[in-house]
Amino acid sequence: MYCDPCKCEDGKANLDGPRTIQVPFKIEAVIICDQYHDFLAHTVPANKFVFDRLVVVTSPEDRKTQRICEYHHVQCIQTDAIRSRWKEFCKGAAINEGLEALSLSCWAVHLDADILLPPQTRGLIEKANLDPTNIYGIDRFNVKGYAAFDEFRSYPQLQHENDSWVHLNAFPVGTRVMKGGSGYVPIGFFQMWNPEVSGINCYPEGHKDAGREDFLFAQHWPRSHRAMIPEIIGYHLESEDAQMGANWEGRKTKQFTYNP
Repeated sequence: MYCDPCKCEDGKANLDGPRTIQVPFKIEAVIICDQYHDFLAHTVPANKFVFDRLVVVTSPEDRKTQRICEYHHVQCIQTDAIRSRWKEFCKGAAINEGLEALSLSCWAVHLDADILLPPQTRGLIEKANLDPTNIYGIDRFNVKGYAAFDEFRSYPQLQHENDSWVHLNAFPVGTRVMKGGSGYVPIGFFQMWNPEVSGINCYPEGHKDAGREDFLFAQHWPRSHRAMIPEIIGYHLESEDAQMGANWEGRKTKQFTYNP
């Protein structure tokens, strides 16, 4: 895949043209999953139905992620671009491996392996009349511990009720991010954009952890084109009460199970 360095490093999205650009409604997604198979086992069975195509990128040695993808019939790309065997986590390079497998002619989503999307996600996105010159994010609930998640899924507290209300009280809502007080930045756990319209078809590379490239990517769009889909709150599965960034340099937290 040809990747224009200026667009990945300091370029800007192409925002020319009317805001009513007509594009075919199709959504493709890429998930990076290296040693996150315990989360992916819970998220991919539901999330795969949100997208017309879903690609999971992992390392060659992560056989458990590969097994989960094969079971759920999801395309799995194995690559050393992640560099996990060298104790690095080059997430941007891995994302580009996944984007290369997509058509990039429709909506694209970068989604974290530990994010579970609610059941009505696809329908709500279709009805939202999203602007293809924007990049979109969502909010997320922080679901701390397998026990809390297991209790929730056995009798879930409603997020969407009667096609009328969006409830925000199932779990604590995660912190949003902004750039130096200048406005909202949708970060990498869920980023949705249109590569064909924006001209942004690849991710920044060069960092050896997951702590910055998603922020740089979102800044290709000015604040007026960084938006949120308020109808959708993802569920961020966490195996323990760890600090933000605990796994940015590779998996450090315990397994997401009753008996880690």
